[in-house]
Amino acid sequence: MKTALWLYLFLFIAFFDLHAQYPILTPFAISLGAAPTFIGWMMGIYSLTHLPGNLMAGPMVDKHGSRRYIMFSLTAAGIILIIQSYIHTPWELLFLRAISGFVLAFLSPACLAMLAQLSDHPVTQGKYMSGHGVVHTLASVLSPAAGAFIVASFGFSETFSSLGIILVITGLMAYFTLPKAAPAPQAQLSDGQTTPAPLSGSQPLLPFNWRYLFLPFVLACAQGILFYEIPLRNNGSASMMSTGLLFSIISLGALCTLSLLFLNKYSPMVRLICGIILMSLSFYALAIVAEATIGIILFILGTAKGIIFPALASLFIRLGGTRLGKTFALQSIATSIGSFAGPVLAGQLPDDISPFFVAFLILMLGLLLIPVKRLSSTPPLSAPGPYHPS
Repeated sequence: MKTALWLYLFLFIAFFDLHAQYPILTPFAISLGAAPTFIGWMMGIYSLTHLPGNLMAGPMVDKHGSRRYIMFSLTAAGIILIIQSYIHTPWELLFLRAISGFVLAFLSPACLAMLAQLSDHPVTQGKYMSGHGVVHTLASVLSPAAGAFIVASFGFSETFSSLGIILVITGLMAYFTLPKAAPAPQAQLSDGQTTPAPLSGSQPLLPFNWRYLFLPFVLACAQGILFYEIPLRNNGSASMMSTGLLFSIISLGALCTLSLLFLNKYSPMVRLICGIILMSLSFYALAIVAEATIGIILFILGTAKGIIFPALASLFIRLGGTRLGKTFALQSIATSIGSFAGPVLAGQLPDDISPFFVAFLILMLGLLLIPVKRLSSTPPLSAPGPYHPS
């Protein structure tokens, strides 16, 4: 439990720093002379450069553990933010965002793998993932409005410098507090039996059906469209403060459902399907309703996020078995591709097509691609990390 608390603290600081940039990156890029299309690429390049980092992170975390990669990711990201406070052109911002995307690609697989290894019981693992979601959401509730307020008070340079220094200090703290070795992960069936890892020569290339990767892809793509569109609503005339408050409203909605820990007792797939349906309907409402009701809809969208993301993590824990590093790396890769495609796609759409409606269509397509039938049968005991419905 002590390790989980330290991880939650580090994740809170990291997420706070990252989410504090959401409402200010677009105005900062505009202040450097960037065009809207360039801003879409700038937002997307961060996720695109996640891919090589995720490909490296999976086997490395499985082989060496999570600790060193958590320290590297936090410290390197902090140094990049400090450098970002001194740039003067949009191309410099694009370059630094690309590097930041690579170094932060190691953080999520390493943290999620370490959290999952703290217990081998599915319900307990679900609670750890819910705790991860609560920490993420608390940071995202406070940070957008805080980031916009700090920029309004002190300017862009001082904001990026302070956020970078905090990340560097957090990386140094991780060196002294995180354990050097974590217990070997074991996947556990709902009847309490653990599944042994298969022989290394018999391991398939993917630990699970590749169609499950459409879930993080479509969710990240829809979120990327949202993060691109909200700061530019009303042709970019909205203030940074109001944009930060809207992002905080989303996080407040997520916090409400994340606090309902009894949801972890239900099937992750059932929670995922219900959450994605609710999120897709929220995007549809954003596309057709008046501007005055956007706050209410974003709150409902946030409640869907609070249902989806702990369930998604629990599902991949059960699918991954002993190969948690590779499993979460594959999830992060799918998320990175979706986060890149979302803002780039939104930036290319003509004015008469709502990006929110496109996000609705993407989410509904993702629902159609979920291999639900595979979850209805009991997997063999020798399969790595099976999913057994509760």
